[in-house]
Amino acid sequence: MGEQALQFFIASVTAAGFGIAVAAFGCGIAQGIGLKSAVEGIARNPESSGKVTVTLLIGLAMIESLCIYALVIALILIYAHPQAGAIAALFGAGGGH
Repeated sequence: MGEQALQFFIASVTAAGFGIAVAAFGCGIAQGIGLKSAVEGIARNPESSGKVTVTLLIGLAMIESLCIYALVIALILIYAHPQAGAIAALFGAGGGH
């Protein structure tokens, strides 16, 4: 049981790391494109800078929340899987040792 739990834990950590990497990459690209478009819009029409800035900040917050959701899923994969007790016992974190 211990070896199977360790393999499951390694797979969970690998999936969590890969998920965060993809989410950070996607969010970084999306935020860069959004910022580029906002700067171009302000450069073409400087009077609209207030509305564009507010809309940009709301959009960036929504994009960033997607990366935070990916972080939450990654933490759930690492810490809340069904074999957490077996992993804790394998590493000596079980009670009574």
